[in-house]
Amino acid sequence: MPLVKRSIEPRHLCRGALPDGVTSELECVTNSTLAAIIKQLGSLSRHAEDIFGELFKEANSFYLRMNHLQERVDLLAVKVTQLDSTVEEVSLQDINMRKAFKSSTTQDQQVVSRTSIPNPVMEIYHHGDKPPPLNILSPYRDDKKDALKFYTDPSYFFNLWKEKMLQATEDKRKEKRRQKTSAPAQAHSAQSKSRQVHPRSPLCSAEQQKQVEDPGREVKKVRKARNRRQEWNVLAYDKEFRPDARFTPSPYHGMSSEGSLSPDNFFDTSY
Repeated sequence: MPLVKRSIEPRHLCRGALPDGVTSELECVTNSTLAAIIKQLGSLSRHAEDIFGELFKEANSFYLRMNHLQERVDLLAVKVTQLDSTVEEVSLQDINMRKAFKSSTTQDQQVVSRTSIPNPVMEIYHHGDKPPPLNILSPYRDDKKDALKFYTDPSYFFNLWKEKMLQATEDKRKEKRRQKTSAPAQAHSAQSKSRQVHPRSPLCSAEQQKQVEDPGREVKKVRKARNRRQEWNVLAYDKEFRPDARFTPSPYHGMSSEGSLSPDNFFDTSY
């Protein structure tokens, strides 16, 4: 809800009830309108005086700050012109012994306070209704809280902001603590994984060794070489006597004392 800083009164010039026994109503309305206009001009002049007073204060403070800044710039210019690197030699030990620069500038604090409230806002505050005297009920509360703060609490927003800032600080502290505790655990797990799959370990396969040596390298599966003699030995059997294709036939399967059962010597050509 916006707060009106300056309000010119009266706002309505011709609105009002006519008194009883008025012979000329038009003349009465005209006179009341002129009186309201004069009151508006008086209110406007008072606000104008207040506005120019605030402008004068701000201009005066700005002038003082600029003078102070100009003095500092002049002193710095004199010091810079007096410096000569060829004449003055400064050792490294002297530089370390010198005190660090510390600014003496004072920052403005409590900018928004009761003393900085403008005069029109202060007048509106004084013309407002006072809160009910609920503070007389504070001694009867079990939690020892001020009963008036349940009706109006000027420090509510400050306390709310303070709680949020403290909570944010606590969350950052917990996050840093969690990162510190999780970093050694991650390093330990990485070391254990590297120990389990080491390129020189006899337990890991050749593919794992290649992946460890070059993680970006693609491992391709090499097709097993075909053995023609072994296939011929399998084909030498009838279908019902052939070994199951799920099992790899032995290279010595189908061999006899006379030699291999290949198609060349499967049939006896001695007769």
